[in-house]
Amino acid sequence: MKMKVLHTALQYKDEKKAEIFFGKVLDLKKQNEFTLSSNFSDFVFGIKKDIKVIVYSQKNTTFEIFIAPKKAKNIFEHLCIQISNKEELIKRCRKYGIKMISTERNGNKYLFIRDFSDYLYEIKEKN
Repeated sequence: MKMKVLHTALQYKDEKKAEIFFGKVLDLKKQNEFTLSSNFSDFVFGIKKDIKVIVYSQKNTTFEIFIAPKKAKNIFEHLCIQISNKEELIKRCRKYGIKMISTERNGNKYLFIRDFSDYLYEIKEKN
C-alpha cells in the first residue's frame, strides 16, 4: 500500500503568532481558512466547539492550524495521509483492534484512525 503525508494539523492559541511562525518564519502562504463545526469537532476530536482552521502551504508541505485559546484535554493534532487502498487499511485496522472514526461533512466522507499511542490520522484514498 503506497502512502503520502497530505497535511499536518497543529493547535495554536494565538492566530497572530501562527501567522508569524508559519507565514513569516517558514514562509508558507495562507491558502484558506474555514470553521470546523462544533458537531464535527465533537465527533472526531471530542471538543464541542466551533473552531477556526487556517491552512498554510508551499509546494508539497501543508499545515492545518486549529486556533483554540486553551490547550484542551483532547487536541486537534493529527497527520493526514493518502493511501492507495482504503478497504485494505480498514481490514487491517479491524484485525489489530485499531479504533476507527467514520463520519460525513458537507457531502464528503472522512475516516480517522487512532494508533496504539493515541495519535490520530486522517485517511484519504488516492483516486
